[in-house]
Amino acid sequence: MAKRKANVQIKECVACGTCVKVCPVGAISVYKGLYADVSAKCVGCGRCAAVCPASVIEMQEVTP
Repeated sequence: MAKRKANVQIKECVACGTCVKVCPVGAISVYKGLYADVSAKCVGCGRCAAVCPASVIEMQEVTP
């Protein structure tokens, strides 16, 4: 099974912080109040994409 990672469309992100609250591993932070930033700690669970009110988070497959 391929690993997945959250990818934020930063130009569309409204920096609401909803994704930060649901991330089980603390892999997301809001950068300077402008957009959500996903770190390498992302485990690809997809919770952030499911709750994003602006629908700007996509899960992408990561190749090793």
